[in-house]
Amino acid sequence: MTTEAARNSHPIYFIGAFATGGLLTFMVHLNGELARYGNPLFSSWTAHGTGIIAAVILLLVVHRRGRPRVEKAPNAPWWAYFGGISGAATVILTSTAVNSPLGLSGTLALGLAGQVAFSVAADSWGLFGLPKRHPDRRDIAALGLVVTGAALIILFGRGAA
Repeated sequence: MTTEAARNSHPIYFIGAFATGGLLTFMVHLNGELARYGNPLFSSWTAHGTGIIAAVILLLVVHRRGRPRVEKAPNAPWWAYFGGISGAATVILTSTAVNSPLGLSGTLALGLAGQVAFSVAADSWGLFGLPKRHPDRRDIAALGLVVTGAALIILFGRGAA
């Protein structure tokens, strides 16, 4: 996002993105607890099962209120349907990592570093139909800061017990 686009964005988008980070932290914690009392696969199945139930309830609520008229959207590319696979793998991997010495903060810090690194690469190579956007010095500096922050959390985040 360019600086001008960031200035013209509605604040609700920034609030929503920030809130999503909090929800993600809560979700990883809950999935980790499920994995501790079961296993990571149980955690993933449970998370996605309750997600289906929540989605069906939301769809029923929206349908009851009457659907807004929307023009037919083009069909999604075939690879877009594999998001559930990466979601299941994410739940399994984070459920395992959060119960390791990394803990919740280390798991999320490394996850954020991985997200930023992959998104910079996806932009750079134009993956998934994205327009190519080559990283500049600010992108590389931001990635370096996120990775450094993750390292600080993991290596030095343990207080004296």
